[in-house]
Amino acid sequence: MSRPGAKAPGRGGGAFVLERGVQVAGGPVNFVGQGFSPRGEKGRFVLPADFRSDVFAASDNQRVLCLDKHPRLPCLVGFGLSRLADFAAEIDREEEKKLRLGIDFDRDMAEAQVYGFHRASFDDSGRFVLPDHLAELGKVEDGLYFHGGGRQITIWNPGILFEQGAGWESAQAGCRAKIAEAAKGKRK
Repeated sequence: MSRPGAKAPGRGGGAFVLERGVQVAGGPVNFVGQGFSPRGEKGRFVLPADFRSDVFAASDNQRVLCLDKHPRLPCLVGFGLSRLADFAAEIDREEEKKLRLGIDFDRDMAEAQVYGFHRASFDDSGRFVLPDHLAELGKVEDGLYFHGGGRQITIWNPGILFEQGAGWESAQAGCRAKIAEAAKGKRK
């Protein structure tokens, strides 16, 4: 019998993580880096090179970027399929915390929020289509700024990121730099 979190051989040279007796794609990945993508042809965006190989590895060597609205911040999040292994434990912890505090917990709602993410396929160049409902939730306009956040990538409308208060200065500076790089590359 395998223990939770143990790795087992997977398809295509990837690995599965055994969690509660279920094989889940990929293994833990820390997303590090930043990038900017202007809206391209047909409304497509490009997953920056800083993140492509990590998302690929975290999705069991599949080009799948999971996307959702961030639960607290005014942005979107991106992650690999390996995050599925964490969701049940995160919900269990939240339920235990709420019960200890005497607060009602709606597990069905929590699961609907956590498991309702969109799976976006991306090509070798990182191009993917952002669904309209997520573009609306993220208030997406002409471009997206991607910022590594460890277990996930935060994905921002730059204008909204620039409105964030103290603590976001580094991300804001990185975003300005990446926008300038993209504009410079476009002029060439």
